[in-house]
Formats: sequence, structure tokens, C-alpha cells
Amino acid sequence: MALETATGELPQMVLVVGVAGSGKSTVGRLLAERLGWEYRDADEFHSEANHAKMAARHALTDSDRAPWLEAIGEWMDREIAAGLQAVVTCSALKRVYPDKLLAGRPEVLLVYLHGSHELLEARLAARHGHFFPADLLDSQLAVLQEPEPDEHPLVVEIDQPPEEVVAACCR
Repeated sequence: MALETATGELPQMVLVVGVAGSGKSTVGRLLAERLGWEYRDADEFHSEANHAKMAARHALTDSDRAPWLEAIGEWMDREIAAGLQAVVTCSALKRVYPDKLLAGRPEVLLVYLHGSHELLEARLAARHGHFFPADLLDSQLAVLQEPEPDEHPLVVEIDQPPEEVVAACCR
């Protein structure tokens, strides 16, 4: 089974990361359903000010993201301490973001959803009713730092149906 931490254990939590349009929410929900775990989207932890900023087509700064990452980390700690299992999705574009969420949490597995610019752009163009405008994709890709081997990521290609992406996570 691919779902294992760096120590070879079944994770207590899975952190699914990727840029907008990578299918984080869909894959996260399906993975949580398959595992029988709780699901949370990191977007739920954003302040109203962050949502408004993104909706106005302004990229978030590191200072915008700091309290957001802190809130996610605090939630993760509560879940882990309570012995609960969960899947959480998060853009986590710069290495420092997933590193903050993984630090001191060996029971968390990092899953990175990888796709081409063209595929991501097409997915965003087809998406309606989401606060994140498609034209911010380039800004996300410009700051994206893909996970490195020392983060022990499970890298999954998204050029397949979501159910197949989830299956690839669990092989």
C-alpha cells in the first residue's frame, strides 16, 4: 500500500497538496471516503479577508498565509492527539508551507498531485462557482516548489480520473 509514512507506518493523517485545479478537494474527499476518515479542505481555515483577496484576483502573501497555516497545524495537532484519522487538502505552494504542517508530525503523509500547466488551466477554465479565479494559476505555478525526496512525498499524476488518482495513492 502506498499510503505509508517515512517510517513505513499507516499514516494517521494525509496532507494532499497541489496547485489550484489539481483536484485536491475531489481527491481528498474520495480518499477520505475510501479510508473511512474525516475530510477537511484547508480553504475552510482561510480568513474572510483571504477569500476576498483571492476573489479580487490578488495573490496571497506569506503574511496572509501565516495565520492560515497556524490554524491548520493546530487543527492537525488536535486530531492527532485525539487519535483521529483525517485527510486534509492544502495548496502548500512553497516548501516552507508543507514543512510547517509536517514538522513534528511523523504520522502525516504528504501526497503531491502533479499535473501539466495545460491540464491545470483546462480544469480551472471548466470550474464554476469557486472563489479562486483561473487567471491566478500562473501566480501559483511561479511560486510552486515541488516536494523534495527528504519530505517523503507520494507524487501522483493527475492525468487520470479522480478515482484512479485515489487508487494510485493506495497501491
